[in-house]
Amino acid sequence: QLFILPDFRQIMTNTVVIAVCKIVIGMVAAVAFAVLLNECRNVRLKRMVQTAVYLPHFLSWVILAVMFSNLLSYTGVINSLLGLFGIEPQMFLVNNKWFRTIVILGDVWKEFGYNAVVYVAAMTAIDPGLYEAAQIDGANRWKRLIYITLPALANTIITVFILNLAKVMNLFESVFVTMNDAVVNVSNVLQTYVYRKTFGSGNSDYGYTTAVGLF
Repeated sequence: QLFILPDFRQIMTNTVVIAVCKIVIGMVAAVAFAVLLNECRNVRLKRMVQTAVYLPHFLSWVILAVMFSNLLSYTGVINSLLGLFGIEPQMFLVNNKWFRTIVILGDVWKEFGYNAVVYVAAMTAIDPGLYEAAQIDGANRWKRLIYITLPALANTIITVFILNLAKVMNLFESVFVTMNDAVVNVSNVLQTYVYRKTFGSGNSDYGYTTAVGLF
């Protein structure tokens, strides 16, 4: 009976879009950052940057929601910067067009530094002699990345991808603290839907919400 509900398709679409984009973009960002960080030869700068991007993982989504509200409000920093280029201010957090993008990029920013640590550790195990031999043979940085670094990271990337799949549907916290009634059509995911149906109305249907949660 779930599939005949008028709002179920939209809720399922929201869940799949946010979950898939989060895991794909997050993995690409983590691998790209790890590769760039590995190219840095200044050890002190490398540690500082790695620590800076690693710290957001430990921040609560409640804190991040307040940060995003201040940055993306009508009079916030982002709209102030847009005004310098003659662009009209945008209502980001109450705009259906922008909400999913904000949630996805916010989650990626929060987690990609944490995931990049695994890739940086994997790259330290690559034999430096491979890079030296490739450089002698005339391979530039791009070719060394394509033919040495990425193949060496392949098993790690697959392992991290499988581990991330276990939590790909954990969308409640990031969506719940940033959503509002103006963007409910594009923000309501399975977890927030279950919460609203269970605790947000006077007539709770526990059997129905249990079925949705199980699905």
